Amino acid sequence: MSNTLPPLPYEYDALEPYISVEIMKLHHTKHHQTYVNALNAAEAAYAKATTPKERIALQAALKFNGGGHINHSLFWQNLAAPSEKGGIGGVLKDGPLKEAIIASFGSLEILQKEFNTTTAGIQGSGWGWLGVNPSTKRLEIATTANQDPLLTHAPVIGVDIWEHAFYLQYKNVKVDYLNAIWHVINFDEAQKRFVEATSGSKL
Repeated sequence: MSNTLPPLPYEYDALEPYISVEIMKLHHTKHHQTYVNALNAAEAAYAKATTPKERIALQAALKFNGGGHINHSLFWQNLAAPSEKGGIGGVLKDGPLKEAIIASFGSLEILQKEFNTTTAGIQGSGWGWLGVNPSTKRLEIATTANQDPLLTHAPVIGVDIWEHAFYLQYKNVKVDYLNAIWHVINFDEAQKRFVEATSGSKL
Protein backbone atom coordinates (compact mmCIF):
# COMPACT_ATOMS: atom_id res chain seq x y z
CA MET A 1 0.00 0.00 0.00
CA SER A 2 3.07 2.25 -0.13
CA ASN A 3 3.11 4.60 -3.10
CA THR A 4 6.45 6.05 -4.16
CA LEU A 5 7.65 9.03 -6.16
CA PRO A 6 8.55 7.82 -9.66
CA PRO A 7 11.92 8.93 -11.02
CA LEU A 8 11.89 11.30 -13.97
CA PRO A 9 12.83 9.72 -17.32
CA TYR A 10 15.17 12.69 -17.97
CA GLU A 11 17.30 15.20 -16.06
CA TYR A 12 15.70 18.17 -14.32
CA ASP A 13 17.18 20.58 -16.87
CA ALA A 14 16.14 18.52 -19.91
CA LEU A 15 13.05 20.61 -20.67
CA GLU A 16 14.86 23.96 -20.68
CA PRO A 17 14.16 26.59 -21.89
CA TYR A 18 10.45 25.73 -21.97
CA ILE A 19 10.21 24.48 -18.39
CA SER A 20 12.95 25.66 -16.06
CA VAL A 21 15.09 23.39 -13.93
CA GLU A 22 13.87 25.25 -10.84
CA ILE A 23 10.24 24.47 -11.63
CA MET A 24 10.99 20.84 -12.42
CA LYS A 25 12.86 20.25 -9.16
CA LEU A 26 10.17 21.89 -7.04
CA HIS A 27 7.30 20.31 -8.94
CA HIS A 28 8.72 16.78 -8.77
CA THR A 29 10.51 16.61 -5.43
CA LYS A 30 8.18 18.84 -3.42
CA HIS A 31 4.69 18.96 -4.90
CA HIS A 32 4.44 15.41 -6.27
CA GLN A 33 6.20 14.02 -3.20
CA THR A 34 3.62 15.74 -1.00
CA TYR A 35 0.79 14.00 -2.86
CA VAL A 36 2.54 10.65 -2.43
CA ASN A 37 3.09 11.17 1.29
CA ALA A 38 -0.49 12.32 1.89
CA LEU A 39 -1.90 9.45 -0.17
CA ASN A 40 0.06 6.91 1.85
CA ALA A 41 -1.17 8.50 5.08
CA ALA A 42 -4.79 8.47 3.86
CA GLU A 43 -4.55 4.83 2.76
CA ALA A 44 -3.06 3.83 6.10
CA ALA A 45 -5.84 5.65 7.96
CA TYR A 46 -8.46 4.03 5.73
CA ALA A 47 -7.05 0.59 6.50
CA LYS A 48 -7.40 1.28 10.22
CA ALA A 49 -10.88 2.83 9.94
CA THR A 50 -13.55 0.78 11.67
CA THR A 51 -16.74 2.64 10.79
CA PRO A 52 -18.38 3.83 7.55
CA LYS A 53 -18.23 7.39 8.86
CA GLU A 54 -14.46 7.19 9.26
CA ARG A 55 -14.05 5.77 5.76
CA ILE A 56 -16.31 8.42 4.21
CA ALA A 57 -14.31 11.15 5.96
CA LEU A 58 -11.17 9.95 4.17
CA GLN A 59 -12.64 9.94 0.65
CA ALA A 60 -11.69 13.53 -0.15
CA ALA A 61 -8.04 12.98 0.86
CA LEU A 62 -7.86 9.75 -1.14
CA LYS A 63 -9.34 11.40 -4.23
CA PHE A 64 -7.24 14.56 -4.08
CA ASN A 65 -3.88 12.99 -3.29
CA GLY A 66 -4.50 9.84 -5.31
CA GLY A 67 -5.44 11.98 -8.28
CA GLY A 68 -2.38 14.14 -7.77
CA HIS A 69 -0.15 11.06 -7.80
CA ILE A 70 -1.84 9.52 -10.86
CA ASN A 71 -1.90 12.76 -12.84
CA HIS A 72 1.71 13.74 -12.16
CA SER A 73 3.01 10.24 -12.87
CA LEU A 74 1.41 10.52 -16.32
CA PHE A 75 2.55 14.13 -16.76
CA TRP A 76 6.27 13.34 -16.37
CA GLN A 77 6.02 10.60 -18.99
CA ASN A 78 4.20 13.03 -21.30
CA LEU A 79 7.26 15.29 -21.52
CA ALA A 80 10.61 14.99 -23.30
CA ALA A 81 13.60 17.14 -24.16
CA PRO A 82 12.85 19.48 -27.08
CA SER A 83 13.99 18.64 -30.59
CA GLU A 84 16.50 21.51 -30.70
CA LYS A 85 18.37 19.76 -27.87
CA GLY A 86 18.33 16.45 -29.69
CA GLY A 87 15.21 15.18 -27.95
CA ILE A 88 11.85 14.01 -29.25
CA GLY A 89 9.79 16.68 -27.50
CA GLY A 90 7.34 18.46 -29.76
CA VAL A 91 7.85 16.07 -32.66
CA LEU A 92 4.66 14.43 -33.98
CA LYS A 93 5.72 11.66 -36.33
CA ASP A 94 3.59 10.04 -39.00
CA GLY A 95 1.48 7.31 -37.45
CA PRO A 96 -1.89 6.51 -35.88
CA LEU A 97 -1.84 9.43 -33.43
CA LYS A 98 -1.15 12.00 -36.14
CA GLU A 99 -3.88 10.46 -38.30
CA ALA A 100 -6.33 10.61 -35.38
CA ILE A 101 -5.46 14.24 -34.62
CA ILE A 102 -6.08 15.20 -38.25
CA ALA A 103 -9.34 13.23 -38.27
CA SER A 104 -10.65 14.89 -35.10
CA PHE A 105 -9.23 18.41 -35.39
CA GLY A 106 -7.93 18.94 -38.92
CA SER A 107 -4.31 19.57 -37.93
CA LEU A 108 -1.95 19.62 -34.95
CA GLU A 109 -2.03 23.42 -35.00
CA ILE A 110 -5.81 23.48 -34.64
CA LEU A 111 -5.65 20.95 -31.81
CA GLN A 112 -3.07 23.05 -29.99
CA LYS A 113 -5.16 26.21 -30.36
CA GLU A 114 -8.37 24.53 -29.14
CA PHE A 115 -6.56 22.72 -26.32
CA ASN A 116 -4.87 25.91 -25.12
CA THR A 117 -8.09 27.91 -25.23
CA THR A 118 -10.04 25.27 -23.32
CA THR A 119 -7.31 24.67 -20.74
CA ALA A 120 -6.60 28.36 -20.17
CA GLY A 121 -10.29 28.77 -19.40
CA ILE A 122 -10.10 26.54 -16.31
CA GLN A 123 -11.08 28.60 -13.29
CA GLY A 124 -8.59 28.01 -10.50
CA SER A 125 -6.48 24.87 -10.66
CA GLY A 126 -6.89 21.79 -12.80
CA TRP A 127 -5.71 19.79 -15.79
CA GLY A 128 -6.15 19.95 -19.54
CA TRP A 129 -6.45 16.63 -21.35
CA LEU A 130 -6.39 15.08 -24.77
CA GLY A 131 -8.16 11.76 -24.38
CA VAL A 132 -9.83 8.96 -26.26
CA ASN A 133 -13.61 8.78 -26.02
CA PRO A 134 -14.19 5.10 -25.12
CA SER A 135 -17.40 4.96 -27.15
CA THR A 136 -16.28 6.60 -30.40
CA LYS A 137 -12.50 5.94 -30.10
CA ARG A 138 -11.98 9.53 -31.25
CA LEU A 139 -9.73 12.12 -29.65
CA GLU A 140 -11.41 14.82 -27.58
CA ILE A 141 -10.29 17.68 -25.36
CA ALA A 142 -11.39 17.57 -21.73
CA THR A 143 -10.59 19.29 -18.44
CA THR A 144 -10.68 18.24 -14.81
CA ALA A 145 -10.72 20.40 -11.71
CA ASN A 146 -8.13 20.33 -8.94
CA GLN A 147 -6.34 16.96 -9.00
CA ASP A 148 -9.26 14.95 -10.34
CA PRO A 149 -8.01 12.25 -12.70
CA LEU A 150 -9.54 11.87 -16.15
CA LEU A 151 -12.16 9.14 -15.86
CA THR A 152 -14.45 9.87 -18.82
CA HIS A 153 -11.71 9.30 -21.42
CA ALA A 154 -8.51 7.32 -21.74
CA PRO A 155 -5.78 9.95 -21.18
CA VAL A 156 -3.35 10.53 -24.04
CA ILE A 157 -1.83 13.88 -23.04
CA GLY A 158 -2.30 15.67 -19.72
CA VAL A 159 -1.13 19.21 -18.92
CA ASP A 160 -0.92 20.53 -15.38
CA ILE A 161 -2.41 24.02 -15.14
CA TRP A 162 -1.82 24.46 -11.41
CA GLU A 163 0.27 27.58 -10.78
CA HIS A 164 3.09 25.51 -9.29
CA ALA A 165 3.63 24.08 -12.80
CA PHE A 166 4.47 27.42 -14.40
CA TYR A 167 4.32 30.50 -12.14
CA LEU A 168 8.05 30.81 -11.38
CA GLN A 169 8.75 31.11 -15.10
CA TYR A 170 5.58 32.40 -16.75
CA LYS A 171 4.02 34.31 -13.83
CA ASN A 172 0.25 34.55 -14.34
CA VAL A 173 0.34 34.20 -18.14
CA LYS A 174 -1.10 30.72 -18.62
CA VAL A 175 -1.21 31.09 -22.39
CA ASP A 176 2.57 31.52 -22.66
CA TYR A 177 3.07 28.35 -20.61
CA LEU A 178 0.58 26.44 -22.73
CA ASN A 179 2.21 27.61 -25.97
CA ALA A 180 5.64 26.59 -24.64
CA ILE A 181 4.74 23.15 -23.35
CA TRP A 182 3.97 21.81 -26.82
CA HIS A 183 7.72 22.02 -27.53
CA VAL A 184 8.32 19.34 -24.88
CA ILE A 185 5.29 17.09 -25.35
CA ASN A 186 6.37 13.48 -25.84
CA PHE A 187 4.19 12.46 -28.77
CA ASP A 188 5.79 9.01 -28.84
CA GLU A 189 4.40 8.32 -25.35
CA ALA A 190 1.09 9.89 -26.39
CA GLN A 191 0.87 7.61 -29.40
CA LYS A 192 1.57 4.58 -27.22
CA ARG A 193 -1.33 5.56 -24.97
CA PHE A 194 -3.58 6.24 -27.95
CA VAL A 195 -2.85 2.83 -29.49
CA GLU A 196 -3.51 1.09 -26.15
CA ALA A 197 -6.78 2.96 -25.73
CA THR A 198 -8.06 2.24 -29.22
CA SER A 199 -6.98 -1.39 -29.27
CA GLY A 200 -9.05 -2.20 -26.20
CA SER A 201 -6.14 -2.63 -23.81
CA LYS A 202 -6.66 -1.19 -20.33
CA LEU A 203 -4.45 1.79 -19.46
